[in-house]
Amino acid sequence: MRVGRFTALLFISLLTVGAACAQAWEEADPAMAGWSVDRLEVARQQSAALKPTALMIVQDGRVIARWGDTSHKVNVASVRKSLLSALYGIAVAEGRIELSASLADLGIDDNPPRLTDEEKMATVRDLLTSRSGIYHPAAHETADIKRKRPKRGSHQPGSFWFYNNWDFNALGTIYRQQTGEDIFQSFARRIAAPIGMEDFSVKDGRYALERLSEHPAYPFRLSARDAARFGQLFLNDGVWGNTQVVPAAWIRESTTAYSSAKRIRQGYGYMWWTLPEDIWGKNAFYASGYGGQIIAVVPTKRLVVVQTVDLKQNQKGIRTSAFIDLLKEIASASR
Repeated sequence: MRVGRFTALLFISLLTVGAACAQAWEEADPAMAGWSVDRLEVARQQSAALKPTALMIVQDGRVIARWGDTSHKVNVASVRKSLLSALYGIAVAEGRIELSASLADLGIDDNPPRLTDEEKMATVRDLLTSRSGIYHPAAHETADIKRKRPKRGSHQPGSFWFYNNWDFNALGTIYRQQTGEDIFQSFARRIAAPIGMEDFSVKDGRYALERLSEHPAYPFRLSARDAARFGQLFLNDGVWGNTQVVPAAWIRESTTAYSSAKRIRQGYGYMWWTLPEDIWGKNAFYASGYGGQIIAVVPTKRLVVVQTVDLKQNQKGIRTSAFIDLLKEIASASR
């Protein structure tokens, strides 16, 4: 009985600590912050036409505007990859993961048809940049990826970029194997709590395993206001308050383009998309998920913009190109 009471008290204590860590966003008056109210209204109407669940605009760490339900949690789809990338930055800095380690070194394989010796030469860095050359079927692949996936053995590790769920899922396995930590518990403790996320819970993550591969996907649910905190963390070079949550060197390294993607003149870093410098200035980047889940960071404007879409409410979702057009309108309204 005493153990049971102690466990209950500990659980309540942890909940209290979590609630205490959560922080409300500071609001700013757009006009006082130098924004064009008229242009911002044009952006609001443009966003409303797309029918997102929520959109949130943050500049200098303060909310310029928020439309929709920013506390509503949705499956952020491939944004999960950028979340894991941040955890990798911490683990690499702590010496728990080596980017140069090969799959052979780490004992990584998959269900039949198993990986070849050449495929096992791919490194952790190759997987982070989606250049592994491993085209084994993977969990949570879209129909488009399945259709476009190259043939096995068609490209050597490190030589060719292909947006590849096998790489991203295997990175989840490697993270758990090398750190001994669950991805969602690790994210809650190492990132969500330090930056004061208001809505995220370990229960908002799950592992999605399919028979064709032993490496599960790891979907996350996030609210727009928590996703904005993650974007702000990256805008702040990994610092929150007085704490270096993610190493600054990793922020720069992971959001640098190592491949050129045909997707509207963009590049690809360590599970982050990058935006062209001639339009957005230096070091603009974003996380993107199926259906219109976006966390965009534009350092030259000190700007974070988040869009979430509940696909149960908007089954068509929102195309990335439509969001980029909206982002341009938002940026034009800012000072």
